[in-house]
Amino acid sequence: MNSFQGIDLQVNGWAGVDFSSTGLSREAVNRAADLLEAEGTEKFLPTVVTTSPESYQHVLPVLAAACEEDSRLPGIHLEGPFVSPEDGAVGTHPKPHVREPSLDSFRRLQDRAAGKICLVTLAPEGPGALPLIEYLVENNVTVSVGHTLASSWQIQDACKAGATLATHLGNGISNQLNRTDNPIWSILASPLSVMLITDGFHLPPDFIRTVYAAKGPEKIILTSDAAPVAGLEPGEYEIFGTRVRLTEEGCVRNLNAPTLSGSAAALSQCADVCREVLAPGEKELRKMCWGNAAALLKI
Repeated sequence: MNSFQGIDLQVNGWAGVDFSSTGLSREAVNRAADLLEAEGTEKFLPTVVTTSPESYQHVLPVLAAACEEDSRLPGIHLEGPFVSPEDGAVGTHPKPHVREPSLDSFRRLQDRAAGKICLVTLAPEGPGALPLIEYLVENNVTVSVGHTLASSWQIQDACKAGATLATHLGNGISNQLNRTDNPIWSILASPLSVMLITDGFHLPPDFIRTVYAAKGPEKIILTSDAAPVAGLEPGEYEIFGTRVRLTEEGCVRNLNAPTLSGSAAALSQCADVCREVLAPGEKELRKMCWGNAAALLKI
């Protein structure tokens, strides 16, 4: 058992278990939770990415039952379908299943999830996003902006509506941006806390140092963004409807676009990278790996 203990708000799968797959079973969820616990991930949010209606209908009840029975799963992270469909921002989310923000659409998903969705990632520039953010906050669901090309004022409006978090800052965004007017600067200047994928591939050290200088340990939450291929042997696989290559170095590359498709790291490995890049005190590292996420989940 890993001596590290952390709470991961974004785990898409582990060791071949895909939390967005129609093949998901309760036994598979338990197996993934056991393996993650052995890596030091004490609790985590199984994350469902943008997917088909059929997949939502299958996976949400399975994950809801797991959350009800297993304290290691305090809720579900719904990453999409209310994200930007634009290239770069959409990442590896399948464009055909991206939807405009909608109260009715969310209510149907939450009904399937028996009320267990506790975190939603959305693009605040989408039509209907602000009423949805207000509704989510009123119903005790944390709102995180992500996979977005929102302007500064759209980020500000999302904060006023109740958004408190940004999903994997620096990722889920176009590779080329306006140098002074882009969502990264706007989020850094906002009151939003930020999730960072510090797996050694998603973000360069200087980016991590800059975010730490801007936000401090009180407003940073480390996350793995672990993909279903994490924990498997290097090779080519299909996840989220796209072909990926898990390299010998542990990088998950999208073979259809110049993007990554999640990570192959556990949260403990992300903490190790953060320790090397920032040399934070153990108290500060504990905040970023456990305390801030625990506060958000009211644990």
